[in-house]
Amino acid sequence: MAGTGRGAQLGLLIRGGESLERVHGLATVVLDKTGTLTAGHPAVVRVAAFDGGDGFEALALAAGAEAASEHPLARAVVAAAQDRGLAPASAGDVEAVAGRGVTETAGARQVQAGSLRWLAETGVDTSAADRLAGELAEAAQTPVAVAIDGRILLLLGVADTLRPDTPQGIARLQGLGLETVLATGDTPAAAAATARAAGIGTVHAGLLPQDKAALVAQLQRERGPVAMVGDGINDAPALAAADIGIAVATGTGAAMAAADITLVYGGVGAGADAVMLARATRRIIRQNLGWAFGYNLVLVPLAATGILPPVLAAVAMATSSVTVVGNALRLRRFGKAGKRARYPAVE
Repeated sequence: MAGTGRGAQLGLLIRGGESLERVHGLATVVLDKTGTLTAGHPAVVRVAAFDGGDGFEALALAAGAEAASEHPLARAVVAAAQDRGLAPASAGDVEAVAGRGVTETAGARQVQAGSLRWLAETGVDTSAADRLAGELAEAAQTPVAVAIDGRILLLLGVADTLRPDTPQGIARLQGLGLETVLATGDTPAAAAATARAAGIGTVHAGLLPQDKAALVAQLQRERGPVAMVGDGINDAPALAAADIGIAVATGTGAAMAAADITLVYGGVGAGADAVMLARATRRIIRQNLGWAFGYNLVLVPLAATGILPPVLAAVAMATSSVTVVGNALRLRRFGKAGKRARYPAVE
């Protein structure tokens, strides 16, 4: 109770004592990219049309398909259309393909917006955009392609800046002896660029939601307990499959519902705080067990043999309880000075 209560004061919403206990034994932390390592506000920074025009019609059609989606990339496409004075086209029969993109029907036209890999799998010839997509990925931009009636007409470069506290947070996790792994649906080149900037050595890119959950299961078999940190609906299966699911509060409700811990303040650095709090709580539990067993081992035999008067035995038992509770309440001072420095709103 003291540990979870202190966590709540520091912006770590922990479901219960069992979740805090499981954090103590973690070996690996798997991290999502967009919205977890990055600021979660991607923007379209490059627009390339393949129809000889400005690509505005294709962008408006794509925005119509993406308008109902909560995914950060979808919001970036809609914002790009609005910034250019384009109203998202009316869409019908919109279908989201998890981790890949969306399809829609706009009048008699079939619109697809998503990854080049997915468009190629559906039969679209993406060769015209392959070289530029590689250049965008090398620049840590996520390529989003738009195809109309099976023909690729537009390629968007979407960039999202790394959170300023991400490299320090990753270093703190690694300093606690935890292996950090990046798992994202982004292209390998864009994922590798983000991983280098964040200080993460192991990268798994191009993953669908079920692939992330499978990766978590694989790491559990190979390395032991695994935590998953994510913010989107695509992360929910992996969050549920992990020993500890950690959701960023700026993410979707589905991610927070599947998580054991929600980080109200900060990014992955707050995940390191959760691990440190769990370890401090475990130390207190061991100390309390030592105090309790020590009192009983020494004083119960004395009371049973009559050496210790009943009144003194009762006082000793009360003292034991007060000692244990008082020791647990020391957790209320966990990280106090440092937290105030980083999160001024926390008292």
